[in-house]
Amino acid sequence: MAWRAEVVDRLADVPAAEWNALDGDGNPFVTHAFLEALEAHGCVGGDSGWAPRHLLLRDEAGQLAGAVPRYEKAHSWGEFVFDWSWAQSYARAGLPYYPKQLAAVPFTPVTGPRLLVRQGPDSARLRRRLAEWLVESARRDGVSGAHVNFTTTEDQAALEEAGFLRRHDCRFLWRNRGYRDFDDFLDGLRADKRKKLRRERRRVTEAGIEVETLPGEWIDEALWQTIFGFTERTFLRHGNAHYLTAGFLAEVARRLPGAVLVVLARQAGAPLAASIFVQGGGTLYGRYWGAARHEDCLHFEACYYRGIEHCIAQGLASFDPGTQGEHKLARGFAPTLTSSAHWLAQGEFRAAVARYLERERAAVAEYVAAAATHLPFQRDAAP
Repeated sequence: MAWRAEVVDRLADVPAAEWNALDGDGNPFVTHAFLEALEAHGCVGGDSGWAPRHLLLRDEAGQLAGAVPRYEKAHSWGEFVFDWSWAQSYARAGLPYYPKQLAAVPFTPVTGPRLLVRQGPDSARLRRRLAEWLVESARRDGVSGAHVNFTTTEDQAALEEAGFLRRHDCRFLWRNRGYRDFDDFLDGLRADKRKKLRRERRRVTEAGIEVETLPGEWIDEALWQTIFGFTERTFLRHGNAHYLTAGFLAEVARRLPGAVLVVLARQAGAPLAASIFVQGGGTLYGRYWGAARHEDCLHFEACYYRGIEHCIAQGLASFDPGTQGEHKLARGFAPTLTSSAHWLAQGEFRAAVARYLERERAAVAEYVAAAATHLPFQRDAAP
């Protein structure tokens, strides 16, 4: 079958029903609603350094058979797969690293489908063709390379077949072993760790803090502004501006009912802190956190323990609380490999990066193995 590729710079030009008919494996971040809202609220496009260049693949009848959420990048901010040293090496050699092409969900370090294809007997061939088109498009546009972040196993295999290099990193995931409730989860931990987690939760209660979980679509505009303000404080404390807007969060919650959750903490009736989650495809994703002021152990309660309770209550298979943080180990989040794929046009740099990635993969594997020895589970309850 002959497929025709095209590029669009506005997802609004693609009917939502067409895009969502592709197999996104239930991942909420690759839905038309999520990605189009990023554009509508100015989180990408304009002078953001994220220029939408979505790749579409249509069959002979003009039906959408595959797609890739893709951006032309003028920098490496908001990606969470760090290639700043590659850009610096290019600059020292007098070569431009930017613009580059990136297939990813902006500002969202979450593993999920990037080569979206319609289900059927042609799925594998469509996935391979999308991977090939990413290389062909990068060559035609004269950019330094094409990159695909936080890939699934199926996507990574197709990308490597097309000439992409594999990169590994580590994140921490909680997995549901069929726990009956939070106490059942705690029963699988070593006694000292179990005592510590209970003490942390007790401190929040003793501080007179009340915590509730709200569906995002229930939250009004005023409360979204408050919640966004909390998370913005977290960004500013680290010297960064927030990538998103309150309007974006409210719209995604409205357009994806049941997907967005907010754990809201109050003290004396007034909002004190909030943690924003997104769920879909059997996984809960922790995305943003912020507070009006520091309260001992509240971050652990709002960002981790309430998320674990929700996964148990709803039968979700896993909980991805966000990037980095070895403190997650003591709370039952296991080190887990993530993958990304990279194609560089310049042959000498490609060879050098390939050698570097081989060493890096070995180092990451060693780190994952070492980190796993610090998990808090009893020997017979280890994941």
